[in-house]
Amino acid sequence: MSALAFEKWQGLGNDFLVVCGDDPGPELAMRLCDRRRGVGGDGVLAITEEPTGVRMIVRNADGSRPEMCGNGVRCVVGSVARARGLERGDLVVLSDAGPRRCAFERAADGSYRVSVSMGTARLEGPILLPEAEGRDFVRVDMGNPHAVSFAPFVDADLDRVGPALERATPGGINVELCRFVRPRHIEVVVWERGCGRTQACGTGACAVVAAAIDAGLVAAGESVEVSLPGGKLAIVVSPRSFEVTMSGPAALAFVGEAPSTPARAWTRQP
Repeated sequence: MSALAFEKWQGLGNDFLVVCGDDPGPELAMRLCDRRRGVGGDGVLAITEEPTGVRMIVRNADGSRPEMCGNGVRCVVGSVARARGLERGDLVVLSDAGPRRCAFERAADGSYRVSVSMGTARLEGPILLPEAEGRDFVRVDMGNPHAVSFAPFVDADLDRVGPALERATPGGINVELCRFVRPRHIEVVVWERGCGRTQACGTGACAVVAAAIDAGLVAAGESVEVSLPGGKLAIVVSPRSFEVTMSGPAALAFVGEAPSTPARAWTRQP
């Protein structure tokens, strides 16, 4: 049985298996991400070297392939920086949503602080679906789709409206329920398509700040703190281009090997 080497990385508790090579495919990704029968993770990040940067392919825990993953980008940067023995520098990560320019610096605890140019936020109007349950949702494209609401909520609302909106939207959608803690500080819970509840979503944090600016709740050009269950990200949206910059941590959890083919059941020999 062949073995697959991996690194387990996490960004604010959003955890991934980073592997070197091509797209692992949905079946292997699902086996690896199973938290009882596999290694466990929110997704698999497959990376390969290219002349213009490092190619990242994302597989969610359900085997689906999203266009982009903000926390995943930071984890890829951390993995590459660690492999190259770099304390700080710049790196381009090539994703299905386009290239993402990143700057990184190693912290004293061995984790990495990574700043990512996440591209342009595109506001695509309100979401008018019965599954929204009367809440005002706006659709934001960050290279992947998001439904953002600032309507009052309790935590349990996410487990109902999140999967309902994901299923009702062609191709699925990420869902963010948000509230302001104080000016320029937003608390967010997130339902990620293909994963369910997660500790954090980098593209979701970017989408939330873009939606808040569009609604006149914060000003473009200011750094906004987004608190997710797993920790905090700093988001800045350019007032001219609406380009979004995300800054946050990435940390190595452990390294290991896992079977790349299903294990056969053990049977007693006669």
